[in-house]
Amino acid sequence: MSGVKQLGVIGAGQMGRGIAQVAAQKGLEVVLLDASPDMAERGQKTIATQLEKLVQKGKLAEADWKATVARIKPTSSYGDLAQADFIVEAATEEQALKQKIFVEMDRVAKPSAILASNTSSISITLLGAQTKRPDQVIGMHFMNPVPLMKLVEIVRGLPTSDVTYQTTVALAERFEKTVVLSKDIPGFIVNRLLLPQINEACFALYEGLGTAQDIDTAVKLGLNHPMGPLELADLIGLDTCLSILTVMQRELGDDKYRPCPLMRQYVAAGWTGRKAGRGFYTYS
Repeated sequence: MSGVKQLGVIGAGQMGRGIAQVAAQKGLEVVLLDASPDMAERGQKTIATQLEKLVQKGKLAEADWKATVARIKPTSSYGDLAQADFIVEAATEEQALKQKIFVEMDRVAKPSAILASNTSSISITLLGAQTKRPDQVIGMHFMNPVPLMKLVEIVRGLPTSDVTYQTTVALAERFEKTVVLSKDIPGFIVNRLLLPQINEACFALYEGLGTAQDIDTAVKLGLNHPMGPLELADLIGLDTCLSILTVMQRELGDDKYRPCPLMRQYVAAGWTGRKAGRGFYTYS
C-alpha cells in the first residue's frame, strides 16, 4: 500500500496518547478513539498540555504545537476510522477486550487498512483471527513513554504478509523509532526479559529482602539501569504487569512467570502505580 496519511488510534490512555502525539507531530492526521467522547477529548487535551510545556521550554514552536493538536480528532465512534490507512489498538491489556476491538476494527476499516496492536503479550495470530484480513494484522509494540522511547517491537502473526510488515516498519521509521522483530510468542522480546525481573523484585520485597527503595537503588547502581524495577512497574502500571505475567504463565506453561502474591494484592487494592497515586511508592 502507499504511504500512511491517516492513523487511527484506539485508546486515549497513556500509550494511545503517546502514539497519537508522535504521529501528529510527524504530519499524520490522527483519529483518537475512546469509549466515550469525554475520554477521547481528555486525551487530546492532555497531549496539548504536554506539548505546551515544550513550547514554554523553547523546544517547540507555538505554530507547530497548534498544528499538531489540530491534526488529532477525538471521537467515540468506530465509524470515524473508516478512512484510516493504519489503525493501532492501544487498549487495556485484556484479551477479550482486544478481540472485541479487532472485530470492530475489521468491520469499519477500509479493505486496504492495516490493523495493528500495541499489545505487550497477547498473540497477534489470535487477534488477526478475529478479522477477515489476518494477513493485514501485526503487532506494533511501542515503549512507554512513547514520545521519548526509541524502540518499537514489530510482531508478525503467522499470516502477516510482507507488505504489512514493510509498511509497519516504514511507519515506525517515519516516527524516528528503531525497530526490532519478534516472533509471536507471549511477552515478545522486551517483556519476556523485563517482567520476570519486575516480578522477582516484587518477590524480594514480599519476602523482606529489602525495602522498595533499597531494591531499586541496588539495581540502578549495581546493574547500571536508569530505573529500578519497582519504580518501572509503577510507571507501567501494576495491573498491566499482572496481566502480562498471567498471559505468559498461561500460554508458556511455566511457573517462573507466576505473579507475586504481593502484586495481586496491590492490584486488588487499586494500588496500580503512578496513575493511581500509589503503587510500590506514593505519588502526589
